[in-house]
Amino acid sequence: MKDQNEQSRKEAIALGYQSDQHEAPIVLAKGKGLIAENILKKAQSNQIPIQQDPALLELLGQLNINETIPEELYQAVAEVFAFVYQLDRKKSNDS
Repeated sequence: MKDQNEQSRKEAIALGYQSDQHEAPIVLAKGKGLIAENILKKAQSNQIPIQQDPALLELLGQLNINETIPEELYQAVAEVFAFVYQLDRKKSNDS
């Protein structure tokens, strides 16, 4: 059983995708605690949307940095990228 401190500890994973370099999105960064907070701050300062999905976080957390996501996670990650795309489009239209 996890103690309360471990349960409340932040966790973050940054994904990226460049179709000319990779066949699928890859894990760019990941971490817990202070590292996770730094990842989240960096995303916010660069206006990168943050999606919270504990189940997906747990699955992606098993991957290594620079590792391509497995095919079983394509649908879930595609939904995250669609969410980001919609936010970007909305932001562009609001400007």
